[in-house]
Amino acid sequence: MTRRPGIRVSTLLTTLLVVGAATVAVPDPARAAAPATVCRVRDGRLTEISGMAATDSGFVMVNDGADEASRRRIFFLDTRCAVVRTVAYPSRPRDTEDLVLGADGTVWVADIGDNDRTRSTVALWKLAPGARRPVLHRLTYPDGAHDAEALLLDGAGRPVVVTKQGGSAGVYVPAGPLRAGATVPLTLAGQVRLPLTTTPNPYSFFGRRLVTGGAVAPDGRRVVLRTYADAFEYEVTDGDVVGALTGGTPRTVALPDEPQGESVSYSRDGRWLLTVSETAGQPPGTLPTVLRYARPSTPTPAASSPPAPTASTGAPAAASPGAAPAPGPRAGVGATRSLLLGVGVIGVGLLLAALVGVVRSRRTRR
Repeated sequence: MTRRPGIRVSTLLTTLLVVGAATVAVPDPARAAAPATVCRVRDGRLTEISGMAATDSGFVMVNDGADEASRRRIFFLDTRCAVVRTVAYPSRPRDTEDLVLGADGTVWVADIGDNDRTRSTVALWKLAPGARRPVLHRLTYPDGAHDAEALLLDGAGRPVVVTKQGGSAGVYVPAGPLRAGATVPLTLAGQVRLPLTTTPNPYSFFGRRLVTGGAVAPDGRRVVLRTYADAFEYEVTDGDVVGALTGGTPRTVALPDEPQGESVSYSRDGRWLLTVSETAGQPPGTLPTVLRYARPSTPTPAASSPPAPTASTGAPAAASPGAAPAPGPRAGVGATRSLLLGVGVIGVGLLLAALVGVVRSRRTRR
């Protein structure tokens, strides 16, 4: 095969230009207020927490696909993060990745993880208030297997699944009512594109692009998606969670340096965002810690890619009590730093383009 000099440089140039353009619009993560510690989970069965929801009496949590039977349970914790009871599954789940709490107190566990994309069906476990065992509901995608880690409920109580993929994440909803013992097809309702950020996290660029959890505020007026690095909050109008995600402009709060942040929830009063990380593979003695972040107060500036125009969006709301303070003088510093970095990256890209032109010109003369 004939080698074509300059192809890799051109690819690098394109990447630099894209990153440079996106960087200009990225807010400074240094403005984010430090989170407060709510409590630490000391139960050794909860080291791979992938889903969390706040309750009036504490929290509900699940691990992801754990090998040990003692960890394959739905855990109920008090306000100090002590386990007070557990509920076992009637059969072995595959990969439980998120958890939400319905308006009536029903616990929904999302058995939707599929790292290798080999599952023919995914599932939701539904634990009604007072029930001793959750009920299994199977679902299937219309376009092949997907890995997913975020489950939401819209205003009508309909499940919404958001896939874990870079770029555009798929937003799927059941095509009809769920039926125990039956497989219900999902339908693609739209796509969501998250803004680029520069928030430090263990997975660098990729950690800022992959959706690892989600939650809807108790009043149903806001929805949040999180990555390993950030949380993105959208306004919801008339319970239309899909429309908010696919057509809205999010507000962003940085969640820097969480060990492996996969869970997010609203506090019961809706004033705060709560997160917790997996701690498997961390240094001995590292405990899962529930952190409390102030909700973001201002929309994120223009991102590298606009949201897909597949649904209407609600109007931005005013800052709520407990929200993060409006950007102060550091915001200007962060914007200037981002602008200079973006200009610098674009400049390097243009210099590379000039060098490629010189090299090609010399080869042509030969």
